Amino acid sequence: MEEKQFAGILNGAVPGEPAKKDENSRRGNWGNQIEFVLTSVGYAVGLGNVWRFPYLCYRNGGGAFMLPYFIMLVFCGIPLFFLELSFGQFASQGCLGVWKISPMFKGVGYGMMVVSTYIGIYYNVVICIAFYYFFMSMTNLLPWTYCNNPWNTPDCSGVLNSSVTATLANATKSLVEGVSEVVNRTKRTSPSEEYWKHYVLNISDDIGNFGEVRLPILGCLAVSWFVVFLCLIRGVKSSGKVVYFTATFPYVVLTILFIRGITLEGAINGIKYYLTPQWHKVLDAKVWGDAASQIFYSLGCAWGGLITMASYNKFHNNCFRDSIIISITNCATSVYAGFVIFSILGFMAHNLNVPVSEVADHGPGLAFVAYPEALTLLPISPLWSLLFFFMLILLGLGTQFCLLETLVTAVVDEIGTDWIIRNKTVVTLSVAVIGFLLGVPLTTRAGIYWLLLMDNYAASFSLVIISCIMCICVMYVYGHKQYFKDVEMMLGFPPPLFFKVCWRFISPVIISCILIFTVIQYKPITYNDYVYPNWSLGIGFCMAMSSVVCIPIYALYKISRSPGATFRERLKFACRPHPKWGPALKEHRTGRYAPLASEETVESRPLKEKEELKEEQKEEAKEEEEKERKDDISLTIQGSNGSTNTTHNSPNPSA
Repeated sequence: MEEKQFAGILNGAVPGEPAKKDENSRRGNWGNQIEFVLTSVGYAVGLGNVWRFPYLCYRNGGGAFMLPYFIMLVFCGIPLFFLELSFGQFASQGCLGVWKISPMFKGVGYGMMVVSTYIGIYYNVVICIAFYYFFMSMTNLLPWTYCNNPWNTPDCSGVLNSSVTATLANATKSLVEGVSEVVNRTKRTSPSEEYWKHYVLNISDDIGNFGEVRLPILGCLAVSWFVVFLCLIRGVKSSGKVVYFTATFPYVVLTILFIRGITLEGAINGIKYYLTPQWHKVLDAKVWGDAASQIFYSLGCAWGGLITMASYNKFHNNCFRDSIIISITNCATSVYAGFVIFSILGFMAHNLNVPVSEVADHGPGLAFVAYPEALTLLPISPLWSLLFFFMLILLGLGTQFCLLETLVTAVVDEIGTDWIIRNKTVVTLSVAVIGFLLGVPLTTRAGIYWLLLMDNYAASFSLVIISCIMCICVMYVYGHKQYFKDVEMMLGFPPPLFFKVCWRFISPVIISCILIFTVIQYKPITYNDYVYPNWSLGIGFCMAMSSVVCIPIYALYKISRSPGATFRERLKFACRPHPKWGPALKEHRTGRYAPLASEETVESRPLKEKEELKEEQKEEAKEEEEKERKDDISLTIQGSNGSTNTTHNSPNPSA
């Protein structure tokens, strides 16, 4: 009895109540709501919160950037987040299955899959590099501390003199000498930068010069994919348990680093630089464009992950509450991470005797160059290095779980056979192996060039287009009144008026503005001093368009296969909801989704194809009739006088 009660508690049941069972036994549900919230937080809170948001803050007016950032959060971020969660939860389908709402737009789902594939490939390479740095931190002396290594060049100049030992006392004594040497140099190459370029990456001189595969990175990539697979081996049942650690422990590490950071000399200067508002920049349109883009990308909209995670919720879950909690947590994490990063960078600038702006960086440069160098200045530097890169690993894994689950769920839902559902682990393994193989080219000497190319093009303006078309489809093709009724049917209350206005008008306008700013502010990608050749930029644009082009191609295909004498009739048919659109479980298909709707109800539903609905009702009636026949114990035969006889020779009821 006690064992059963303990098992129920693990499954999210309240002591004294029966253990909770999956509402959708065929597809499965989250063990409890905390697992969904933590998984979604882990998905939304990723590496970009650590290395992109702080950089955007000081580039766009410091504390003044917070104003447009939070305005965009309220009017675009939270409404879009709620829209995707409600979309996936209502249909209990992944990013492909939900487009029964308007089959012509199923290409949007394929576009989401393409984007998630690109991001999943290069995102795991970044995680594997964090794994590599984590393993290399398991030493008494961090290998990027000094310049006396075989991979260093004559231009290398460390803050710590290379001739001193690794003891804390000698390192502190040599600090003044190292600083004076750095100041006298016109251009300084740090040991951490040379370790990153010449040892970890052994970077080639051109994106087309792949060179050999970096075996240590390849090994870490295999470890990274293996960890992701193990955590998803039972789908949301296993990942839901893992996120209790992966989604919460980064906050523990951030807090430890924050407490250590603010106690360092010069840390206050870094925080001031981070927060001091430059109000004149608020009038700059570019600042608002960056704020909107950061909100849009950091929340993970249009990746398909939000729809997928919400599809495993129970039908009446309050996803409105969840969307607000997760969105605010994501943005608060970005702000909090900024304090951690800039306290350390302020300390670093103080020791180097240079402005904070000269040591600040973003992207891989912050994670694998600037921050590792700052860590060498701290006492017990290997400990802080282990904590920092462990935090990066967990932040990356939280997002990677959802990316892989998005692809697996889409495949399983699309095929939908009993075999594929029972053998979902095989699908997960197959996707992981394919992802590993596609990531191998990124572990070559030219891998960093391709990684940045994918990051800048594969998941850029295509996300904006996909999200904009999704809003148009749901609000205007399917119909905003119909969708508001769906949400009310699911939650028990209609969407607040504010969200109705945002979904129909404000959010699509903001999304369109993001697209315009993305085009206007476009600059060819560079990596330090390296300028990408035109042919590589062409490949980048092809990757960006490969997800967008899915939308018109599938739309034309669906229209061509739809019945109708004219193009207009076929178009109208392709836009109408599929008869199976609606709640996945029969007990939730009430009202206009009832399987045996009356003729009057059919006539009052212009969005349902009458003939298809009638045909579906006939088929369901036949299935029910067949089932009743099989369940009958005896075969009844009607007599000529109206009496009923049975094959068991039971007495006549009228006798």
